Amino acid sequence: MSDEQKRVLVVGGGLTGLTAAVFLAWHGVSTLVVERHTDTLLHPRARGINPRSVELLRQVGLEEDLHANLSMGVVATESADQLVRAETLAAEEYVLDSLAPGDVGGVSPCSWCAIDQDRLEVLLRKRATELGADIRFGTELAGFEQGPDGVTAVLRDLSSGNETAVTGAYLIAADGWRSGVRTRLGVRFTGPGVLMETLSVVFEADLEPVLRGRRPGLAFVSRPVDKTIVFPHDGDRAWVFGMPYYAADGTPVGDVTEEQVLRWVREAVGVPGLDVTLKVQIPQTGAKILSFPIGGYTAERFRSGRVFLAGDAARMVPPSGAFGGSSGIADAHNLAWKLASVLRGEAGEGLLDTYEEERRPVSLFTLEQAMARMVGRGDGEHPGESETAVEVDGTVVHPYWSVVFGYRYRSAAVLGTDPHDQEPVHAPRELRAQPGSRAPHLPLVRDGREISALDLFGEGWVLLAGEEGAAWVTAAEDAAARRGLRLTAHRVGGDVQDPSGGWPARYGVEDTGAVLVRPDGFVAWRSAGLPPAPRAALERALDSLLQLG
Repeated sequence: MSDEQKRVLVVGGGLTGLTAAVFLAWHGVSTLVVERHTDTLLHPRARGINPRSVELLRQVGLEEDLHANLSMGVVATESADQLVRAETLAAEEYVLDSLAPGDVGGVSPCSWCAIDQDRLEVLLRKRATELGADIRFGTELAGFEQGPDGVTAVLRDLSSGNETAVTGAYLIAADGWRSGVRTRLGVRFTGPGVLMETLSVVFEADLEPVLRGRRPGLAFVSRPVDKTIVFPHDGDRAWVFGMPYYAADGTPVGDVTEEQVLRWVREAVGVPGLDVTLKVQIPQTGAKILSFPIGGYTAERFRSGRVFLAGDAARMVPPSGAFGGSSGIADAHNLAWKLASVLRGEAGEGLLDTYEEERRPVSLFTLEQAMARMVGRGDGEHPGESETAVEVDGTVVHPYWSVVFGYRYRSAAVLGTDPHDQEPVHAPRELRAQPGSRAPHLPLVRDGREISALDLFGEGWVLLAGEEGAAWVTAAEDAAARRGLRLTAHRVGGDVQDPSGGWPARYGVEDTGAVLVRPDGFVAWRSAGLPPAPRAALERALDSLLQLG
């Protein structure tokens, strides 16, 4: 058995695992991803990522690629944002609704991106490889052991059967809701668990005669069972069909025949004799019929020693609100900079405890919101935006953008949170760079080019000082040099211009104040004005935040 060494091992090559590889490699961390499938799945699964996820991928240079690879089934029609409800696709009567959750309205420089998960994973894999990550499909985790200095994993090449021992400092389990790593660690989960299974296929058929010029972005039909969905995939003839699967006769979904599925597809379309072809979804097995669980749970722990749970291994949320995939992206983003900081020696080991401190409460809240939306709407599309929270079966359901942008972290990696403010989220426009919140978007100008304030964040720590805050810039430059820390300082009104003059109010400080932003774009600490000893104040904050005290 040969031996290898990597800094971080990632188990699972789906959305979360590939995103983790991108962010880790972006931070210069040697990363290995292993995935037992021979390639990314061909099935679209999730459709679209919200603007916050686009913001995160924008940091690593992927925003243009995302919009250049929008799903053809979505962009091919002006009715792409229409949700319809009907008995079948061929029905005369359609009840129309909107898929869009409302305009983000100046909260973000990014927009919703209608890209299917299969296309997104291809882009992530390519970007991770470009950044130096080692991606190995057709490779499974045969076992692992933790030690005081790292994790040793045994990897098996499924084509040859050869095994390799790989040692890494840490391991990220992104191996899905059936996570073998989580099971091995003995981590239990809370929540209702799996509520139902869905059966899904991609099929080819000419539906133009049926649609008569209509081409909805998503259709909920009541045949063959209620809440069956049909939506366009790539090209004019490819479609996705999904239905809740209830095995009245006890037949497991794995034993469903193609003939049965073809009959259900024709029933959903409303044409008994329709010419339909099912497409292969997993080339290595030839599988055409896939099943996916719908349910909700949150792992009781997100960390066990040197192993971290992320994505569906850490939590499952129902599709109502489309929070699941974006939650996995946020997990990877939160964890990557912390691992990189510890591995570079910039931060103490205690910083890694804040991953669970921050992401688990947000996961519990997100699960609650998704479950309430599922109960309240009875389907899995995006809820419309509203100005105020509403109550659904005893649960307060917050406006959509508040859930996406307004959550706040409370952990040792945040200083100065208001103990009297225990609200789980705030409307994005109410956020003023309070510690623990996402740093607000604000149009700025740098080197003659208009940017977002968010474009200043991502690679390292950033200190933003007001126009009269030159002392903060000097203090930050000294701290960066002394610590060997990736810390950059900008003076708003100096090297960065604020044409609107809105920065002090938007970031809750005076012209002499400063805001310290973490690599993930969340506010770690701020000073409303200039204290007598700004250098000492900044040094104390950094010692505490980096767990070096």
